This record gives sequence, C-alpha cells and structure tokens, in this order.
Amino acid sequence: MAGIASLTLLLGLLIALTPLGTDSWQPILPALAADLGASVREAQLTVTTFFAGLALGQLAWGPLSDRFGRKPVLTAGLGLGFAASLACLVARSPEEVAAARLVMGLGLSTGPVIGRAIVRDLYAHERAARLLARMVVVFSLVPIAAPLVGGALLVAVGWRGVLWLYLAMCAALLVFCRRTLRETAPEPRAAGGLATLARRFGEILSEPRFLAPYGAQLLSQLGIFAFVSNSAFTLVKGLGVPAGAYSAMFATVMLGQMAGAWLSSRFVERLGLARLLRAGTTAVAIGGVAAAALAWGGVAHWLAVVLPFMLYMFGTALILPNATAAALSPFPRSAGAASSLMGASQFAAGAIISSALGLAFDGSARPMASTAALAGLGALLIERTFVRGQR
Repeated sequence: MAGIASLTLLLGLLIALTPLGTDSWQPILPALAADLGASVREAQLTVTTFFAGLALGQLAWGPLSDRFGRKPVLTAGLGLGFAASLACLVARSPEEVAAARLVMGLGLSTGPVIGRAIVRDLYAHERAARLLARMVVVFSLVPIAAPLVGGALLVAVGWRGVLWLYLAMCAALLVFCRRTLRETAPEPRAAGGLATLARRFGEILSEPRFLAPYGAQLLSQLGIFAFVSNSAFTLVKGLGVPAGAYSAMFATVMLGQMAGAWLSSRFVERLGLARLLRAGTTAVAIGGVAAAALAWGGVAHWLAVVLPFMLYMFGTALILPNATAAALSPFPRSAGAASSLMGASQFAAGAIISSALGLAFDGSARPMASTAALAGLGALLIERTFVRGQR
C-alpha cells in the first residue's frame, strides 16, 4: 500500500466518483436537452437513472467485497463505469443516455462503497473519522472543479465532452488501483448466500449505534441531492444565470464543503465525533431554513441560493465523516455490507428527490430550498434525540 498521503488521495478520488458523475453533468443538461430534443423531465431522468444505478450498485458491491476482497470488486466496478461511459458517448436519444447512465451509476458506485470499507478495515472511531475527513477534502475538490470542467468542455466540444472526462478518470483509477492498492478485507472472508446476506443486513439495521448517526447523515444528504439535481434548472432556467456563471456558483457552494471537511480533519481527535456532529446538524438546519425563507419570501437572486447552500454544505462536511465513522465502527468484519446499506439508501433517496424535484420545478428555488430545510431540520432532530441519547 502506498503512503498515507497517496492512500488519502486514492480513497478521496474513489468517493468522489459519484459527485463527478453528477456535478460535471449538471452544467450540460440544458445543452443535452436542446441537442436531443428532450424536455426538462427527460433531461432530469439522466440524473435520476444515475442515482438509481448508484443505489443498486452500492447495495451489491459491499457484500461482494466482504466475500471476494476489496480490490477485485473495485476493479470490476471501474471497468463497468468505463464501458458505460463509452455507451453514453455514442447514445443518440435521451432514453439511450438515461439507460447508459443507469449502468454508469452501477459501475461508479464501487468507489464510495470500497473507499468507506477500506477505511473501516484500517481504523475505527476518531482515527477513522480523521481519515474520512481528509478524504472529503480531496472529494470536495471534485464538486468544485467538476462543474467548471463540465462548463468548459461544454463550450469547447459540446455536452459529450464530459464523457471523455469519465473515461479518463476510470482508466487512471484502474491503473492506479491495480498497481498500488493492497487487499485490506479481513480474513476469514464473509461467506453465504442470500439468506446469510439478508441476516447480516438485518443485524446492521437493528443496531442503534448504526441507525442514529446514519439517520442524521442520510437526512442531511437529501439537501445535497436537492441542490445537485435541481440547481442548474433553478439558477439557469429559473433565475436566468448564464451556464458559465452557474458552474462558478456551484463551485463556490462546494467551498463550504471543503472548509467543513478541513475543519473536521483538524479537530476531530481533539473535539470528538459528537461535538462535530452537533455543529454539523445545527449548520444544515440553519442553512436549509434560510434558503427556504428567502425563496418563499420572493428573493429571486442567485445569492439567496448560493450563500445558504454554502452553509448547508459546510454542515454536511462536519456530519459525513463523523457519522460514517460512528455508524461503521460496530462492524469490523462486515464493513462492506454496512457501507453498502449506507450508500444504497442514500442514492435511492437521491433518485426519488431528483425525480420529484424535476416534476415540481416551477421556475423558482422554492422546491429545492424547501427540501433542504426539511432535511436539515430532520437531521438536527435525530442528532438531538437519538445520537445524543446514546452518549
């Protein structure tokens, strides 16, 4: 295994595969719709199917990696993502793009599942949270750079240019993983069929130490999915922001996530998981409520979207590594299965949110902001009621 810096970079890029597939896609949606003659709903479906692929893939890859090892499963997933990107590149209708994006989601979902499982193979509690937070710093570079790159590729070569980015990323990670990544899954490997897997999932879902922190994390993620899936149409079509400016605004919002991840990596061992979770849930609640209040108050300005969502992203970066470390810590021998449940439920929720917001889009920020407000308040309630009750 490479050194800690190289490992952090690799794992950060692996968990960043999912935002790469969404954040660089958002700036090209209006152009994709125009080129293929697709409606807003049909273009939004390419986001929804990607989320659905992520959900289905994450449910499968974790248990497979518990049984067959992290490295071969990761290699298979990256190969599938490469093939799906090629299929998407030659697609000629919105339906073909949506189908290819489903398979792309299946493949790229290996990244976050295996990344989280490797962290749990190596560390637990605050040490795991520190590595996860460092990974989120790397991860946060992708949501900042991806929309800018997506916007630049759109201008330079059209919307299909972003697919070449996916091909290059999958190929580079395949080479890097095969050459530098050693196997971390513990021996003896998990075995058994569907009944054993169902029993293992049941044990995980009945563990309060998993459910409480992960519940807060899942709800906070809903606000992210709302922004990622709906902000392009809200800002570009609803508020009249130019596509190039949207990419810069998206990247600005993601600076909040990077700041929160950096803060968490520096202070988690000093302050502990609980305090950072408390601060994160407070931030997402305030950010979500502020976004909704401005939207329903009729403030139709891009700053009324960008600033509250910067705070929201800051809060999620405090929640994500610490809630993940807390939720995975009880499962040293089935980290892959636990990681799968986390990822699958997140992206199933993401698919639902994406589809619902596509239907609810009314030209304003109200649907997106209201989702973030409810999600942030829910995360705060779970932290105050259940997470704090475990301490």
